[in-house]
Amino acid sequence: MDRRDFLKTGAIATVGTLVVTQVPGAKLMGAEADKDVKKSKVAVVRKGEPVAMFQKGIAALGGMTAFVKPGQTVVVKPNIGWDKTPELAANTNPDLIGEIVRQAIAAGASKVMVFDHTCNNPKKCYENSGIDAAVKAAGGEMIAGNNEADYIEKDAPKAIALKKAKIHKAILEADVFINVPILKNHGGAKMTCALKNYMGIVWDRQIMHKNNLQQSIADSALYRVPDLTVVDAYRIMQTNGPLGKNLNDVKMPKYQILSKDIVAADTLAVKILGFKLSEVPHVELADKLGIGTCDEKKMDIVRLDA
Repeated sequence: MDRRDFLKTGAIATVGTLVVTQVPGAKLMGAEADKDVKKSKVAVVRKGEPVAMFQKGIAALGGMTAFVKPGQTVVVKPNIGWDKTPELAANTNPDLIGEIVRQAIAAGASKVMVFDHTCNNPKKCYENSGIDAAVKAAGGEMIAGNNEADYIEKDAPKAIALKKAKIHKAILEADVFINVPILKNHGGAKMTCALKNYMGIVWDRQIMHKNNLQQSIADSALYRVPDLTVVDAYRIMQTNGPLGKNLNDVKMPKYQILSKDIVAADTLAVKILGFKLSEVPHVELADKLGIGTCDEKKMDIVRLDA
């Protein structure tokens, strides 16, 4: 999806699933063959506030009940890594997290937990990001992300660089995992988004930095593929990420991307930041691992205005 093309086109795309009737024994060719391939559905919403965009986007994917069933435990993983207030775009938007928690509870979740392995003081990150208050007001529970005892060592045989890692037990044990990154520039990885958000579920991030960072980011998703990814691109840090310096680093494109396919979500997010896919290698590396697709021909993209 080209961002400029999006801005020129109509807001609504067909949501329905393509159905192809094939004569027994016949072989589909060309465009008909493409229609027969199961595509990753992606909702791209723009021009709204975070709550309104999420409501529009999740409805296009079948509603929260398509992801959360009664009695299930849910873990929501935002980016809460920094002791920064929302207007600085260092962390995921708190209003969006609150709405996700509310909808998960309304869908029947028995418990909704939210955490991050923060870079700054955990208490200050949780509070000053606004996420602590938003989660509690919605009926969710903030849990610790900075205690090594809460991490379980696991193996990932398909991984190239990160073959072993300690992963937060909440991610491993939850029935539903919802990944909610903020989109922003990153000095080392070029982009922080859905795949990069996994650094907050791994105990020893330095191993990832020292051992082929781009491949390690891609590998990390092998430990638990999210059931839903929601990219917060309402307010983004365009430069000087991941911490930022001041409001001059912040832009407001007012976008949100929702998909079951974490790689597809990151692929479209790259363009909002104005990068080429080749500039963010971990996205294509995750595609090669079979985690998702970065081929837009294999995506069913639904474009919506909130």
